[in-house]
Amino acid sequence: MQTTTRHITSRRAIATVGALGLLAGLSACSKDTNTPTTSTTSAPAGAATIKIGVATDEPGVSLKDGTSYSGFDIKTAEYVAGKLGMTPEWVPVAQGERVQALEDGQVDLVVATFSITDERKQKVDFAGPYFVAHQDLLVRRNDETLTGPEKLDGRTLCSVTGTTSADYVKATYKGKITLREVPSFSECVRNLANGDVDAVTTDDLILAGFAATPEYKGILKVVGKGMTDETYGIGVKKGDTAMVDKVNAALKEYISSGAWKAALDETVAPSGYKLPSPPTVGG
Repeated sequence: MQTTTRHITSRRAIATVGALGLLAGLSACSKDTNTPTTSTTSAPAGAATIKIGVATDEPGVSLKDGTSYSGFDIKTAEYVAGKLGMTPEWVPVAQGERVQALEDGQVDLVVATFSITDERKQKVDFAGPYFVAHQDLLVRRNDETLTGPEKLDGRTLCSVTGTTSADYVKATYKGKITLREVPSFSECVRNLANGDVDAVTTDDLILAGFAATPEYKGILKVVGKGMTDETYGIGVKKGDTAMVDKVNAALKEYISSGAWKAALDETVAPSGYKLPSPPTVGG
């Protein structure tokens, strides 16, 4: 079986990446959201780096602000990397490019609300699960007519290309709705707030984060009628069973130690999202 090549750098290389990140943050000319960023989480001196693909526009889950990252997925990835004795290097990955990023070796792991599906398991392996969300709808708060998926006929929905959410509505509501697919969740939510679409559909965890932001609080709401279960796993290159086992061991400790619950309390609970019980890792 093929194992993932670890990206090991010297202290000098880590310092160089940090310096480049600082210069990018100081630059007023541009902001490159695709530039990898090394975590500021403490790690043993001279620790190897591990490239982790993450999302950049999911409030409370995985959000990039300048050169800093925050959210539940980020804390999960930091914990796992720490247990592996490595320093995470964040690599922004679009939803539709997560599988390809692992196949091409752009990243070693993907921690990006990455639902485990049979189709994806044909191309990548998964550790976990570490969270179970549910596909839902985000609508304008003053819309009293769109109360659930049974009211979707004739509506225009927005979702992100390459997600299970987009696949589900295309298969389930074919010919009944218009689906607008865009590259990012933030673009979908802007379209909804501007009245260009009737609803955004993706995981309730992500939608709750957007609804709780100052920009959209009191303007948008989550319907609260889950359509599917979305079981999040950590993506690993196909065939790297050793890495899957190590990540699973880290996730089990993450949950049993209370760090999983603490991470959710800090990052997700402020949105009002009802926290679930932890899933069984490796189950």
